[in-house]
Amino acid sequence: MHVLIVDDEPVIRRGMVKMAELYVPAFSKIQTAENGEAALEQIRASEPDLVLTDVRMPKMDGLELCKIIHEEFPHIKTVVISGYNDFEYAQKSMNYGVRHYLLKPATKSDVHDMLDQLIKKPKHGYLSPSRYIEWIDQMEQQIWALQMEEIKNLITGWREYCLSANISLAQLKELLDDCNALLVKRFQARHYSPASVPAHLQADSVKEALDAFEQGLLNMISGLHAVRSGHFKDPMEEAKAYIDSRLSEDISLDQVAAMVGLTPTYFSSLFKKITQETFVQYRINKRMAKAKEMLSAPHVRIVDVAADVGYDDYPHFTKTFKKIVGVSPTEYRARLGIK
Repeated sequence: MHVLIVDDEPVIRRGMVKMAELYVPAFSKIQTAENGEAALEQIRASEPDLVLTDVRMPKMDGLELCKIIHEEFPHIKTVVISGYNDFEYAQKSMNYGVRHYLLKPATKSDVHDMLDQLIKKPKHGYLSPSRYIEWIDQMEQQIWALQMEEIKNLITGWREYCLSANISLAQLKELLDDCNALLVKRFQARHYSPASVPAHLQADSVKEALDAFEQGLLNMISGLHAVRSGHFKDPMEEAKAYIDSRLSEDISLDQVAAMVGLTPTYFSSLFKKITQETFVQYRINKRMAKAKEMLSAPHVRIVDVAADVGYDDYPHFTKTFKKIVGVSPTEYRARLGIK
């Protein structure tokens, strides 16, 4: 379990950390923040299971922090720890899902009793809708691009997340059925209709349900392979061919992503991973390679070379060429013995 302790007083932060370290079972991670603003950054980067926060702090107080957590991360448990004079103020935090209120100075016994109530009582399962949609988006993109390593990582991460959410078997079956139906619908919109057999609905345990769902995903991928058999075009090779054939045009990353059926963000990330270059770098390097080829023909004017590789601005072309090749177009020709 991961806990975040938020207090602007270093002595109190250290004391709370010490008490948290002595708690059994041990926390997997204990982090601290000196105000609500810093805490929120940490929460968005790595969601904790529990947040213990003071009320009065600079930049963002504990009440505002609890409100944001309640709205954006309702599965995160929150506890307010504050002084006697802030009691009425801190009571308002109960409207934002705060589970407990501890009065300073909190003793080890106070803190451990509170943790016992929060951690050792039965939990209510919760899955973040935003994470669920994000997972669907990523899985759709990676299955369509047949990126097996990324798909495997996504499946593993999804299994771990479902297990950590501690939802019931009935809840899990409903969730997996929604995932399956949404993926099928999205692939049908791409003119691929996977044979979907929701075997996870017949499972007798959470593990069986997850195993069956994962097998269903692998069947979708196998089916896509079969449909594309003999006709499959690697999306990155298709993208590169599209770029190479339009070096004189000012095409955008969004255009190329749409052409291969991927979102711009995912396409950009995948393109760089495969080519080791960004979309812009790849296109510039291809333009300069074509320019070198054209410059080797004595009868072609340099200004025409610039236009043919997409540069209406001649000075910009010569500057870019020299940056990539190391010499100007004129010097490059001279080295080839062309005047």
